[in-house]
Amino acid sequence: MLRRVVYHVLNAENLLIFISCPKCVELKLPREGASFCTQDCFKASWSSHKAVHLKAKLSSIGSNTPWESGIASPSDGWLYCLRKGQSRTAQMPHFDWTGPLRPYPISKKRVVPAGIELPDWAVDGIPKIEPASDLQHVVEIKSAEKIARMRETNRIAREVLDAAARVVRPGVTTDEIDAVVHEATIAAGAYPSPLNYHFFPKSCCTSVNEVICHGIPDARKLEDGDIVNVDISLYYKGVHGDLNETFFVGNVDEASQQLVKCTYECLEKAIAIVKPGVRFREIGEIINRHATMSGLSVVKSYCGHGIGDLFHCAPNIPHYARNKAVGVMKAGQTFTIEPMINAGVWRDRMWPDGWTAVTADGKRSAQFEHTLLVTETGAEVLTARLPTSPKVFPWLN
Repeated sequence: MLRRVVYHVLNAENLLIFISCPKCVELKLPREGASFCTQDCFKASWSSHKAVHLKAKLSSIGSNTPWESGIASPSDGWLYCLRKGQSRTAQMPHFDWTGPLRPYPISKKRVVPAGIELPDWAVDGIPKIEPASDLQHVVEIKSAEKIARMRETNRIAREVLDAAARVVRPGVTTDEIDAVVHEATIAAGAYPSPLNYHFFPKSCCTSVNEVICHGIPDARKLEDGDIVNVDISLYYKGVHGDLNETFFVGNVDEASQQLVKCTYECLEKAIAIVKPGVRFREIGEIINRHATMSGLSVVKSYCGHGIGDLFHCAPNIPHYARNKAVGVMKAGQTFTIEPMINAGVWRDRMWPDGWTAVTADGKRSAQFEHTLLVTETGAEVLTARLPTSPKVFPWLN
C-alpha cells in the first residue's frame, strides 16, 4: 500500500502542502515531476507516472531506457520479446551483444479486421499446409491465372514498402514503421504474412545496422546515420508477395553507403542471369563474386525461396558460392532472391528473442529482395519499383 509523503513549502503568503510520490522518494529521484497537489491528482497520474520508476531502475543498471517520452510503458503492453514471440518480459534479456544495438520493448499485436483472407497461421501461429506440402520438394510451374494473382499481390507489396520508405527518418521508431505497413496492408484488403507466422509478433521485419534479418519492430527511435532494412510480405487472393530494401536514415557514413549500394548491385546482377535452363546454384556464384570483390561477405544461414500459395517453398536460393542448390530454372516458376551482405564476417548470432539475426562481429549488414517470375526469355520482377516509388537511392537518380 502506498504511503503519503508530505512536505511543506512556505512562501510569504501561504503554507502549501504537496504530496510526493513515495516510490520517487525511495529511488531518490528529483522532486520536480514527483510532486502532486492533491491525493486525487496523484491517483489520476499514477498510470503514466509509474513509468518513471522503471526508467530509473533501468538507468541504474546501465541499460537503455526505452520508456522515455512515453514511447513505451509496460502498463500499455510494451514489453521485451522472448521465445520467438511466445512470451514477454519487462526486463531486457541478458546477452553477449555483438554490436551497439539493443532490443527495445514491442507493442501489442496489431488487429486484422474481419473480412481479410487469413493464412492458416494467423490465429494460432502454426503453419499447417506449408510444412507438409509437396511444394517443399517440387518447384511449381504456375498457371497463367495464378501468375496474374502473383502480379497483383506483389504490386501491392511494392506499394506497401514504398509507404514505409516515405516515413523512414531520424526519430521515427521501427514500431511506427510497422504501423504504417500494417495499415497499408489491410487497407489493400491483404494480410501481413509475417504476423504470427511461427509466432512472429509484427507485420513486417525491420533490421537496423548489424541486424541481418528478421528484426522485430520496437520502440527504438531510428538515429541519424543508421541503415534499416524493411522486409514486406503479404497474403492476397491466396498467394504471397515478398520484397525488401535497405534505407539510409539521415546522414550515413561512406562505408555504409557502399555496403548498401553493393548489396543492391548483387541483387541486380543475380536477376540478370535468371532465365530458363540456368541452375539455381549459379545465383550464389554471381552474388559472392561481386560482394567479395568489394571486400564484403555473404551470409550463408538464410536464403531466397520459392513463393506462391505458400510463403516459403522450393526452390532454395543460396546466395554464397559453391552451394549445393539443385535444379534448373523453368518458365512459370516464382521465387525470391534476397542477398544479405555483411561489412565484416559472414557468420551470424541469434538474439534472445529467437528471431533477430545479427552479425557475429557487430558490423553492419544490408539486404535487398525481389520476387521474380521466370519467363520464356528471362525474368519478370514482380516487385519492381514503380514510377511513384520514392527516390531514395542516389545511384538510381
